[in-house]
Amino acid sequence: MAALNDLPFTGERFVPGTTGEIWVEHWHRYHFAARWAAGKRVLDVACGEGYGTALLARHAAQVTGVDVSPDAIGHAQREYAGVANARFVQASCTAIPLPDASIDVAVSFETLEHIAEQEAFLDELARVLVPGGVLVLSCPNKLEYTDRRNFANEFHVKELYREELAALVAPRFPHAQWYGQRPTFYSLIAPERMDGAGAQLVEVDEARPAEASAQLSAALYFMIVASRDPAALAATPPALSVLADRGDWVRQDYEKVYRLLTHTAKDRDDYVKLVSKHVETLTGLEEQIANLRTAIQLQEQALAAREALAQAQAALHEAALAEKQREVDRRRGWRWWLKLPLIRLGLMK
Repeated sequence: MAALNDLPFTGERFVPGTTGEIWVEHWHRYHFAARWAAGKRVLDVACGEGYGTALLARHAAQVTGVDVSPDAIGHAQREYAGVANARFVQASCTAIPLPDASIDVAVSFETLEHIAEQEAFLDELARVLVPGGVLVLSCPNKLEYTDRRNFANEFHVKELYREELAALVAPRFPHAQWYGQRPTFYSLIAPERMDGAGAQLVEVDEARPAEASAQLSAALYFMIVASRDPAALAATPPALSVLADRGDWVRQDYEKVYRLLTHTAKDRDDYVKLVSKHVETLTGLEEQIANLRTAIQLQEQALAAREALAQAQAALHEAALAEKQREVDRRRGWRWWLKLPLIRLGLMK
């Protein structure tokens, strides 16, 4: 399976590993086309990543994958180098580098709507196919794909209504069997053995979409048709029965629930991010508050020290004043004046 980081999914071409219904659509087309490819020379136009070419090579004698993108072809050549009967060529779909009448089966899925030169493309397919060759082609139904869904695919150049597609194909390939593809929810009832049932059942899983089985596995319910007379059963041979939800009610209900869950999950993620941001903010505020408290404590200590110093200075000042006052008081007495001459002579204090 291809690595998404090697050839990323842009929305224009399918890449294995891409999630959503798109993988069911694309893999189903190639499994469907494999019925015509057995033992044949096959051309896969707009092969993209190369997964479909590699799948067809399991059944065909030789498969040539062609794509206009050098990146896609380079990736396919690396990714599927081990598929001996598959080769990949970079070229336009209107100038396929193959001889006239050299291909038995041409496959082209979701190519027409991407180009303006649709007639030239069909002419080129008719040129490389042998007269009895088979073309297996798909393109969106504009009525359903775009009009009724009110949807516009930015990569589509020219979508087609059924009559437009018929007018394009019929002059070059006058005999056609029309099929429809609609990815949706189905109820499927299938024989446990499909041998001779006259229908195709392809079952894959997302992890190995190229590994198909022709039997329904893990049935949720058993259904039995029984009789005492084998002829009664033989009168109605086994058949593949598919009940389609015409209004897509089950699918729409699923999408509604999925959107709700996705939206809820997104809201939860957004809430977690918001709370985390607030926690970070609060943590920063707590650090700032702690720093402010430390600064206040230091300021209070400094103020207390200054106050103690001022008190000590005041006490010293008061002591000095008191001493001076005592000296003044002492000098005011008559005895001190009588002693003054002796004090000056150093005979008394």
